[in-house]
Amino acid sequence: MKRVLDSFLQDQFDGMELAPGLFYDWKNSLRFAISDSSIDHNKSQFFEHALKRAVSIFNQIFEDQDEILVVSDVYAETSNIFLQRRPLNIYRKYVKFRQVLYKLHHYLMPISLEEADEEQLSVKHRFILPCRKADLRYSQLLKAILYEDFTQPNTILKNHLEVGYDVYIINNSKKVIFHLYDDRGCDVLASDKIQLKALYDEFNPWILEYDREQMDRLFQTEI
Repeated sequence: MKRVLDSFLQDQFDGMELAPGLFYDWKNSLRFAISDSSIDHNKSQFFEHALKRAVSIFNQIFEDQDEILVVSDVYAETSNIFLQRRPLNIYRKYVKFRQVLYKLHHYLMPISLEEADEEQLSVKHRFILPCRKADLRYSQLLKAILYEDFTQPNTILKNHLEVGYDVYIINNSKKVIFHLYDDRGCDVLASDKIQLKALYDEFNPWILEYDREQMDRLFQTEI
């Protein structure tokens, strides 16, 4: 399955590496603000608002029968092997059907100096699950990602708060990458910018203002 992912990235995204900050690594990309800074993050409305935006963007990108790769990179200390012993735990809550879980692939990968913690060596566990949107409890998954930096229990890596993670959801049918990096924002990349036009038009008010000029330039010319 790693070969499938690597081939997809090579063929559609010039061999780009999956890593945080994807927006700045690819021309055909959008970055959306997910949370509302005017809402106190201690109020339930904060997460309700953020989840509504994340799910709306997700549903615009993915249809039930699209071929999907759910790629999770989990960073941990070299000595921490709990994911090797029980790799299914991070997926059981978010996959509807047990038989789909049998398709999960786990790889232990070295990480770059940029990814490594300054105080300790780390390893990256990469999980790749081929599935379809209809197989996922995607709303619960997106909600868990939104909780990453807050005091709520970490619902993805419960009881293992010493590790961090990134989840990339790839639409192999439409050649689109979706990365909800936390409650602040979401990157969407496409092999062809035509795949982004509907998102750009429908959710234009949600575009992150800091990078709006770059995104507006992308659509100033005819598609």
